[in-house]
Amino acid sequence: MQCWHNSKDMNMTPILRFFAYALLVVTFTAPACAEEVKAGNLVITQAWSRATPGGAKIAGGYLTIENKGSAPDRLIGGSGDVAGKVEVHEMSMNDGVMTMRQLDKGLPIEAGKTVKLAPGGYHLMLLDLKTPLKQGDKVPVTLEFEKAGKVKLSLDVQGVGAQAPASAGGHDHSGMKKM
Repeated sequence: MQCWHNSKDMNMTPILRFFAYALLVVTFTAPACAEEVKAGNLVITQAWSRATPGGAKIAGGYLTIENKGSAPDRLIGGSGDVAGKVEVHEMSMNDGVMTMRQLDKGLPIEAGKTVKLAPGGYHLMLLDLKTPLKQGDKVPVTLEFEKAGKVKLSLDVQGVGAQAPASAGGHDHSGMKKM
């Protein structure tokens, strides 16, 4: 029986050695793919937030919610140990002025539609932060839906100026579950 690492097999060309090394580096240093959770007819993906400077008392949370069912649902709020409150907010432009408001009745998730919570639009507002969010952290939160109920997930914390999650492809089911 021959081992794969026998000296005859180790005579890789420099280019093959480079690609083998590059594959190892990418495999072990790439950020984790966005998580996915199914809650009733809802599929929640790409949950993330931005790092906050020390002393910051608010942060935004972003994610994508797809309703694969035939009935609407509604994101009505949330909670998390990292924040005193988690609310659903909307940013919009009114007469050239950016405004933000809490959605008192929640955010409708129509049947067969996808709603994206992203910078400059719908988002979660994490209020009264108890600790700064640091890039690379996973921040656990619980979302509450009118029909799907409570759903635990983690927000992947990106850099301060991030406009999107680090990875929008692939699925990792760890860290998210239906309660």
